[in-house]
Amino acid sequence: MSSLDTLPIGQQFPFESRYLEAKSGHRLRYVDQGAGTPVVFLHGNPTSSYAFRNVIPYLTDYARCVAVDLIGMGRSDKPDIGYTFSEHVDYISAFIDRLGLKEIILVGHDWGATIGMQYAANRPGNVKAVAMIEPQALYPLASWSDFSPPESQGLFQTLRDPEKGWPFMRDNNVFVEGMPNIIVNRRLTPEEHEHYREPFRNPEDRKPMWVFPNQIPIEGTPGDVVQAVEERNVWLRATDIPKILFYASPGCTVRKPQLDWCGANMRNLTTIDIGKGFHHLLEENPHAIGQELARWFNEIR
Repeated sequence: MSSLDTLPIGQQFPFESRYLEAKSGHRLRYVDQGAGTPVVFLHGNPTSSYAFRNVIPYLTDYARCVAVDLIGMGRSDKPDIGYTFSEHVDYISAFIDRLGLKEIILVGHDWGATIGMQYAANRPGNVKAVAMIEPQALYPLASWSDFSPPESQGLFQTLRDPEKGWPFMRDNNVFVEGMPNIIVNRRLTPEEHEHYREPFRNPEDRKPMWVFPNQIPIEGTPGDVVQAVEERNVWLRATDIPKILFYASPGCTVRKPQLDWCGANMRNLTTIDIGKGFHHLLEENPHAIGQELARWFNEIR
């Protein structure tokens, strides 16, 4: 066990919450710490900016750290929208524009990484570098046999079932309640778990968590996401901007096939193995991520 493994993982979220009307009158909650090059932190499903609480302090001496809750998640507004991938990209794009952030570095986990990569492909002149932590949807999947992790295939097929999927998520809150079972490096404390439960106490507010699994591009569906990811990957293969990818063992969305794909399709890529972990690497070993991000940031800035 390394010294980073033994550092305490803070439970508190010691940052002032701010709110910005991003799009259609809907507000996003965010925190804004430090000064310098803007670093935008984008969380995934089913988390919030709380997931970055132990990583942000590693960068505030060098950077302006902006961590935002996706629309419908964390403490951001919960409007009656579709919560599709394209809508999330639109809200984050509007948020970055409204804050006037220029030449940014994107740090994303899970769907946050995917949203960040899409923003970078759409607005390449405004992105200096991209950091990915266990990203989703690196490429369209030809069949379910390509799905990672294979042990979760049945769950995700249920969530994509047009009749069973929404009631299953609404009534069981499977991603939030299942978090302690898939954090393998330590025990999630009750206080930490409550931070992730709080935004979704009302079952009807669980729609964003349910829509995300339905946005994974599998067997040509959904078509708009397949097209967006394919077009994004044209940019991804061509761009030389610095990239860093964090993965773990056994990992979840990034295992050997995905790691090999990244190596073959991304230029100027640094890969970091943080050791034991599944998917929520920001809860597994945030200090390793924070330290490596700070080192990488100071190399590329």
